[in-house]
Amino acid sequence: MIQSWKKVICHVDMDAFFAAIEQLKNPELRGQPVIIGADPKKGRGRGVVSTASYEARVFGVHSAMPISKAYKLCPHGIYVKPKGQLYSDYSRQVMSILDEFTPQVQPVSIDEAFMDVSGSVHLFGSVEKIGSEIRRRIFEETGLTASVGIAPSKSVAKIASDYQKPDGMTIVPPENVQEFLDQLPVTKLWGVGKKTFANLEKLGITTVRQLREFPLDLLTKKYGKMGPHLHRMARGIDEREVHDRDPVKSISHETTFREDHTDLELLSATLLSLSENVSVRLRKKTLRGKTIQLKIRYEDFSTFTRHKTLAHPTNLTDEIFRISKSLFDEFYKGRPVRLIGVGVSQLIDENKMQTSLLDVENERKMTLEKVMDKLQEKFGKSGLTHADTLSARKKRKSSSK
Repeated sequence: MIQSWKKVICHVDMDAFFAAIEQLKNPELRGQPVIIGADPKKGRGRGVVSTASYEARVFGVHSAMPISKAYKLCPHGIYVKPKGQLYSDYSRQVMSILDEFTPQVQPVSIDEAFMDVSGSVHLFGSVEKIGSEIRRRIFEETGLTASVGIAPSKSVAKIASDYQKPDGMTIVPPENVQEFLDQLPVTKLWGVGKKTFANLEKLGITTVRQLREFPLDLLTKKYGKMGPHLHRMARGIDEREVHDRDPVKSISHETTFREDHTDLELLSATLLSLSENVSVRLRKKTLRGKTIQLKIRYEDFSTFTRHKTLAHPTNLTDEIFRISKSLFDEFYKGRPVRLIGVGVSQLIDENKMQTSLLDVENERKMTLEKVMDKLQEKFGKSGLTHADTLSARKKRKSSSK
């Protein structure tokens, strides 16, 4: 029951992120042991493993391992140099999806984030449904899988996301936290590294339950301030909040198509859908922006951006769409499109702006947009949206079958 949760914290962790992207882009790599990192030079290379596919992990290869050791364990692996920009693009796309579920998203690395969905879980009916929808959206829009952990605290949610990897979801209700933790090795707890574990092992502590039952005063005597921390972690007590990113400098949304497209109707409708997503997020944060940016990636992965700066900042869907569409029409020459995106930058807090004549003229539009925002928040985007946006979703679904 949702009522039993005071907080609903979700941890989203992409599965073998870099390697999964390489396998997605190159079907020949699927099912193969893919290792992202420096050139192993037949075991003489320097550097470390960034990510290893699950097929490579079977041989003992893991991230942060010296590339020379990885080669000794898996000489037949396929070694790929990292493509930072490509991975960053996918990361931004994943994070923008998460932003649609809650404004409280805290990225902790390029491939994982915490979300506080306490205020939005009721829109989906249950904790299970919001977790499933997050995973579905990520897979549908990126082709990648994510593992999700949901619990009343950040520390337990992070442990839970790792519990059924890859492509899994583990939910730990408040009443089951202790039962879930007790069965685990103590190394699963935040703050228990190799050195701490070696010391705990000397005390006969190898499981979370053993740590929980160990006297707090002895832990404090042995570890100082770390003792109470370990005591709390063993009980799932973690009051840390999910905090937003640093002040927002831009807001963008982008879509990577399963297949490259030249369909102008589909591309235009997708631009409208992206403009709608951006404008909703701007209004949620009470922001407006002056610069509208269009991003296009073609089938050969060449990427281009075009932008236009307005005289007055905006957060209206139709205005953002109008500018992004005009940029598209000026630039597009009919090549197959792999990715398309819309962004707004040069952001201004609308509460600190002076009302202009343009604001008065746009008052009716703004009122309608805010009404739509509230209805979408209550009933979901499928319940009320622009007709062309629905058209884009239907065409994208049919084209990916």
